[in-house]
Amino acid sequence: MNDSSSPAPSPVVLDVWCELQCPDCRTALGDLDALRERYGERLDIRLRHFPLEKHKHAFAAAQAAEEALAQGKGWEYVRAVLDRAEELDRAGEPLLVAVAGELGLDAEEFDTALVDGRHILIVDADQAEGKALKVTGTPTYVIGGERLDGGKTQEGLRTRVEEIADRLLAG
Repeated sequence: MNDSSSPAPSPVVLDVWCELQCPDCRTALGDLDALRERYGERLDIRLRHFPLEKHKHAFAAAQAAEEALAQGKGWEYVRAVLDRAEELDRAGEPLLVAVAGELGLDAEEFDTALVDGRHILIVDADQAEGKALKVTGTPTYVIGGERLDGGKTQEGLRTRVEEIADRLLAG
């Protein structure tokens, strides 16, 4: 096969430090949707976990999100849980399993994953890396080595992410 086209450049990575009981993270989903629409495969939006102590089910929710990722519906699950963050505060882990079932995921496997803790190391590693990067709230974005704090305000953040992504993709 004679293919003279050059390989596609590596996508730019956008790490999104998120917490599934955080109303600001729910608001940020619109920006993430717009970024996916604009960049497609050229921007790799990666979910990173930063559960906050003030939210008692955030650590379990982060583990559940990893199980959803393993089952192929990570961001869909994140959106569904964020849409019910207030309910999660009241219902706890049973809601995490119920949402999995509603999305057609293996709810029994979710329950097992939360019990056996198979995703704890990923969540712990994300949280440790976030602390090292001085993440203090969610959402926080890291792109091109630059940290953008959406926990304080999301005003202008998408524009800033686009500026950085455009520069990195052009370079």
